[in-house]
Amino acid sequence: MMDDHLLTPEIEEWRRTIRQYALDASLDFFEVIYELVDYDEMNMVAAYGGFPNRYPHWRWGMQFEGLQKQYSYGLSKIYELVINNDPCYAYLMRCNPLVDQKLVMAHVYGHSDFFKNNCWFSHTNRKMVDTISNHAVKIRRHIDEHGLEVVEEFIDLCLSIENLIDMYSPYFSGGEHTSEEVKDQERIDEIGTRSSVKPYMEEFVNPPAVQVREKKEILNKIEEIDNFPSEPQRDVLHFLIHHGQLKSWQRNVLSIIREEAYYFAPQGMTKIMNEGWASFWHSKMMTTKILDSSELIDYADHHSGTLGSNPGMLNPYKLGIEMYRDIQARWNSGRHGSEWDSCQDAHGRTDWDNAEGRGLEKIFEVRRTHNDITFIDEFLTEEFCEQHKMFTYKFDRQQGQYVLDGRGFPEIKNQLLEQLSNCGRPRIYVESGNYGNRGELLLKHDWSGTSLRMDYARRVLENLEKIWGRPVHLETIIDGKTKIFGYNGSRHEERTGS
Repeated sequence: MMDDHLLTPEIEEWRRTIRQYALDASLDFFEVIYELVDYDEMNMVAAYGGFPNRYPHWRWGMQFEGLQKQYSYGLSKIYELVINNDPCYAYLMRCNPLVDQKLVMAHVYGHSDFFKNNCWFSHTNRKMVDTISNHAVKIRRHIDEHGLEVVEEFIDLCLSIENLIDMYSPYFSGGEHTSEEVKDQERIDEIGTRSSVKPYMEEFVNPPAVQVREKKEILNKIEEIDNFPSEPQRDVLHFLIHHGQLKSWQRNVLSIIREEAYYFAPQGMTKIMNEGWASFWHSKMMTTKILDSSELIDYADHHSGTLGSNPGMLNPYKLGIEMYRDIQARWNSGRHGSEWDSCQDAHGRTDWDNAEGRGLEKIFEVRRTHNDITFIDEFLTEEFCEQHKMFTYKFDRQQGQYVLDGRGFPEIKNQLLEQLSNCGRPRIYVESGNYGNRGELLLKHDWSGTSLRMDYARRVLENLEKIWGRPVHLETIIDGKTKIFGYNGSRHEERTGS
């Protein structure tokens, strides 16, 4: 760490104090390394997705320029950046007042505790800072060999489909990460590509180069005559890496994009819980331990700005912190379970308190085991929605603004769950890699989830065709009818399915 990024003595003293407060609160976190940065350095790191170094690509510069303009015009300000790593790395804006530095450090210890203990982060790479740097080195080598324009254009293709992964597969052993490789090997074993010989003759009778070539030839023949995959594959990137017509360096680049996509996936799956947890603890520590009386107004101003929300918009900080507070209050007073649910006495429910006192224990349990969908599904209550005036909204084109659409609890809950399903993205999977027995790719859209934007879908089909090397198709349902959209490298097609 460079000297000009070291904490000042005053901030370092507060760092040690806040760290101890976090430990006293039973937070169990990765150690956090803080760096002081200027606003342009903060924007650069933010443009890189929170990392100090990334592979060369134009989108980082575009994001940096956007952040610079927003900061310069006073439209937004980045208060904290923290990386899921062991140790965690976090950045403090040098020009921020001391009260903001305290708030951010308390907030970051909450994030670090969540990263370390939430089960949905258990499969993430805890040395991702080093891995990201290694990825940058590898891609720079490809650029040296093949040219910046060629590599950057291919990265563009990969980034347009980086969300086509199965974010749940890392949590199931023998999942889709390896299933196609295993099935390929089983098919090869059935046909046979090697001769049985004594060990000392293996290198001469079954040379590795011949084995690789024969394996590729057999797989190509299998794909010509077989329907593959034998079952739908939700990890589209994995399928493309192993079956697309890609050069070695292209497979490497796509593998890098896929690995980084899986690293970031849990952050999308737990945005409400993660931000709510960090906000819960910074609020608790700031108001009970850290704040000086002279800092109260500034803290309240910044804290309320973070938790503010507008109609038709979901603020994960606000929803998360209020739900943790609600869970803590309910489990402290015993307002849960079958006895509570069956109580029909309005006065009895208002005065209910059996002094159970398990609120803190419960929120730590929730923090450990849930993601946003299960969090909302299990702990969002009708009373909570009424208390916080949660309604459903729709955009009125005539008025040019969001208007109230409904107050019913089932509608509110369902709308939230739909927004969170697959992180709000359409669910796409590989149906066939030999569609029409022509080696073409058929993807299917799970239309029960998020709907497709067809202008985006057509552009993605164009990019997929370049990666797959043959025509690609996408099946979906529009107005109750099955539609199949295709792209063959020169034109788009559309037809009604059976």
